[in-house]
Amino acid sequence: MTDRILIIDFGSQVTQLIARRVRESGVYSEIHPFNSVTDQLLEEYAPKAIILSGGPASVTWEESPRAPAKVFEMGVPVLGICYGQQTMMEQLGGKVETSDHREFGRAYVEINKNCALFDGVWEVGTSEQVWMSHGDRVGKLAPGFEVVATSEGAPYAAVANEEKKFYAVQFHPEVVHTPHGAQLLKNFTHNVAGCSGDWTMAAFKEQALDAIRKQVGDGKVICGLSGGVDSSVVAVLLHEAIGEQLTCVFVDTGFMRAGESEQVVSMFRDNYNIQLVHRDASDDFLGAIGDSIDPEVKRKAIGKLFIDVFEEEAKKVGGADFLAQGTLYPDVIESVSFTGGPSVTIKSHHNVGGLPERMNMQLVEPLRELFKDEVRDLGRELGLPDSFVDRHPFPGPGLAIRIPGQPINREKLDILRKADSIYLEEIRNAGLYNTIWQAFAVLLPVKTVGVMGDARTHDYACALRAVTSTDGMTADYYHFDHDFLSRVANRIINECRGINRVTYDITSKPPGTIEWE
Repeated sequence: MTDRILIIDFGSQVTQLIARRVRESGVYSEIHPFNSVTDQLLEEYAPKAIILSGGPASVTWEESPRAPAKVFEMGVPVLGICYGQQTMMEQLGGKVETSDHREFGRAYVEINKNCALFDGVWEVGTSEQVWMSHGDRVGKLAPGFEVVATSEGAPYAAVANEEKKFYAVQFHPEVVHTPHGAQLLKNFTHNVAGCSGDWTMAAFKEQALDAIRKQVGDGKVICGLSGGVDSSVVAVLLHEAIGEQLTCVFVDTGFMRAGESEQVVSMFRDNYNIQLVHRDASDDFLGAIGDSIDPEVKRKAIGKLFIDVFEEEAKKVGGADFLAQGTLYPDVIESVSFTGGPSVTIKSHHNVGGLPERMNMQLVEPLRELFKDEVRDLGRELGLPDSFVDRHPFPGPGLAIRIPGQPINREKLDILRKADSIYLEEIRNAGLYNTIWQAFAVLLPVKTVGVMGDARTHDYACALRAVTSTDGMTADYYHFDHDFLSRVANRIINECRGINRVTYDITSKPPGTIEWE
């Protein structure tokens, strides 16, 4: 069995980063909310080590979250991070106090003593940069622990019980602002816990193929193909596992990017010989949203019609026993509040909620253990071309939510498609496409006066958006140079009849979102 790390989540905003860092070092890990970790789960999961995440609660509150007592009785290494450190100390006989000296952001820890966590990374006597985010701090160590690092606001910034292989840090090693954090985590998983680091995407692929064959047997599977990376990887993985038992349905809403529908259909029919139903329902979708300008009304109308059309096409091919979806790990993970109540992420309409019940099908979700970047790696492992695997994320409702505040028609869609195409072409020409997380054009509900060829124009304004991000949760606008923006604006105005003004959106997330609607 592959070595596994269990991450117990106390509701930190960056818990997912712990799992990502552990997986990047070749060790499989899963996140489970603190209130779902039972003694039975601990026995069945059989982790090589356990990591306790940070969280927003205070250990000093009544009924604040705790790790199961069994965590400290299993004989496996444990690492506590931030809140994880504090609950570990409190549960093992130490004391946590609310401090007047809080630490938020960049801080420096002084390394007082060697420990297995620091081997080959930090040396005694050095001062090392870390990222802190805490008000409470440990005031008294649990028996058997000793201080190995201190900071101005945390006299117990890192502590260790080498005999039991228990370690705890007040800072966050999982974030990039702790420069050596990934190496510290690797020391814990590889050196302390003895994980081999042999979890690879090639190994995952074989396990996934095996699991699909066992689940599906000789049943039929239908897959909703959106043209995005997730559903494409699901389709190719399923085809490799079960061949002709799979039928893909591609519903063309008419809201795709330039040339995208043709690319999807030709790739799957010509290169993979997958049974593919292509339904052009663009007229239906335009009719469904009508003159609506409310983004939620548009999303719901598109989602409802997508389900109806998909169900229609599924019936035509004789139905199926299973529905395949591109659900990813971030969709599965529940973020935990300090009262223990989960809040679940809801995806766009291409995770076709409601269909399994309506059509009496079971779900096949082979990507539910993967993060987005891991899905891309799996796509490469399956032989999907980089040009397809590395495509920027695209929302389920497509261009329908990039024409805000105005009724949508084919003319506006064509204008936007052309502008978007020019923008992405220039980004590729500049060698920036893979540096940017997502880039797109937005057709604004504003007409402005311009002068073209000595004549007055009264045409649409267009906004350009480009962001950098690691996971889409936070994002910063991409800092193009002005020559690039000038070149793109010039091309759009000259080549897109209907646009006479171009702006660039420099809003970060938060406070803005990546998409405009």
